[in-house]
Amino acid sequence: MSLAPLYVTRPSLPPFEEFEPLLREVWASARVANGGPFHKRLEAELAAYLDVPHVSLFANGTLALLVALRALGVDGEVITTPYSFVATSHVLRWSGCTPVFADIDAHSFGLDPVAVEAAITPRTRAILPVHVYGRPCDTGALEMLADARGLRLIYDAAHAFGVRTNGGNLLRSGHLSVMSFHATKVFHTFEGGAIVCHDRAMKEKVDLLKNFGFKGETEVIETGINAKMNEFQAAFGCHLLGRIDGEIAARAEIAQRYREGLAGISGVELPADMAGVARPNHAYFPIFVKAAFPLDRDGLYRHLREHEIYARRYFHPLISDFSMYRNASGAAHLPFARAAADAVLCLPIFAGMTAGDCERVVGAVRAAAARAPKVAASDRVVPRAASAAT
Repeated sequence: MSLAPLYVTRPSLPPFEEFEPLLREVWASARVANGGPFHKRLEAELAAYLDVPHVSLFANGTLALLVALRALGVDGEVITTPYSFVATSHVLRWSGCTPVFADIDAHSFGLDPVAVEAAITPRTRAILPVHVYGRPCDTGALEMLADARGLRLIYDAAHAFGVRTNGGNLLRSGHLSVMSFHATKVFHTFEGGAIVCHDRAMKEKVDLLKNFGFKGETEVIETGINAKMNEFQAAFGCHLLGRIDGEIAARAEIAQRYREGLAGISGVELPADMAGVARPNHAYFPIFVKAAFPLDRDGLYRHLREHEIYARRYFHPLISDFSMYRNASGAAHLPFARAAADAVLCLPIFAGMTAGDCERVVGAVRAAAARAPKVAASDRVVPRAASAAT
């Protein structure tokens, strides 16, 4: 029997009939860009849903990160993580900043505050952590460190949509938080992004920068760029936001099926539960392939692909392994990030997955686990560290 390919994620797309009236409304208005009614509505609805003061929408998350750095006047060295999508470091280079890599914490997979402190020099101007897989960084420790050293703190929150913590609102941490609404994310607008701003003055500055620096019709007061979200994206976002709780609940069920189905497999390590997180968003489902498993990580990756299960090695290679970053400060000594990158495999997870889809993935992993043991293998255990505060 032929089975449909299973990818790490599939965009949440409601029936077209539900979305068609919004498309017709945009079409009839002939207002497709420059802060139209759906754009304004989505900003307001996102701010309310996420419980943040202000949201500024963007064409994509990368442009949002670029503008965030510009809005805060960041230059010089910026300490960031090697364990992320490459855009996190690319925006620093595009902004004229110098990326400095620090190691990650093995529980949160975000920047380790101890490693960050060790990487600070007189040239350091900012810290750019990532809430990897939607798992919160140690925001309390990073905030204290940034405040004590007079550094800007900008969070890449691309994975963290809707995450709720017991200790406070994750998106209210730092000076700015940047989100991605790419189609692979829990909430998306086909392509898009946003900056969470803590006050009206910063929202106005960010809005100027994303629209060429225009104030009014004829006055330009900032060296801005074109980073605006269009009305079609915003209209889709308005519709999808009304379904987002169901999306996250469906992902939670899939994650639980995985945890039950993969329990007890020697050599397959699942991330520990996140202490202090009241509501995870299940953006990804990573597993870590250890030495006791009959195949190494890449062997399991190929085995799953043979069964048309397209798991991904998020994040391998490390950003610091790319040619343009190999000589960056900190790139040579990243033991926790290296261990994670060598062992990680993210399994498919999206709201449209069925119980049968989950059983298919679990069955493929269990079939690989039943193979004869390896003669020799490198130790791929992900090192453990103290749980990060949230």
